[in-house]
Amino acid sequence: MASMDVSLKEMMAIDGAVGAVVVDYNSGMALGSLGGSKDLDLQIAAAGNTEVVKAKLRTMESLGLKDTIEDILITLNTQYHIIRPLTGRSGKGLFLYLALDRARGNLALARHNMRIIEEKLEV
Repeated sequence: MASMDVSLKEMMAIDGAVGAVVVDYNSGMALGSLGGSKDLDLQIAAAGNTEVVKAKLRTMESLGLKDTIEDILITLNTQYHIIRPLTGRSGKGLFLYLALDRARGNLALARHNMRIIEEKLEV
């Protein structure tokens, strides 16, 4: 099992990582973050992506889908934003968020690493 700090460091070790956050989507608050830049305020990203997760959960409920979200991908011209809700009991209501530079990152590998990081994270 890995702590939040270790998990954030592992996320930032992914090639092309720009910023990493563990977010409580009930409140929209970042519980921990690493990285970011003047163009990527991780507190604002945490709050904004909370709305994305809530909207998707509401839509799934409206459609009667009895499934879970593995991850949500937002593709920008220069970045990928990966949102991965935690599925373990201790992580209920939390998600991992990673901003990845498209020119330096490998999306498939980043998604694979995020799954492994999520499995090890103990909140």
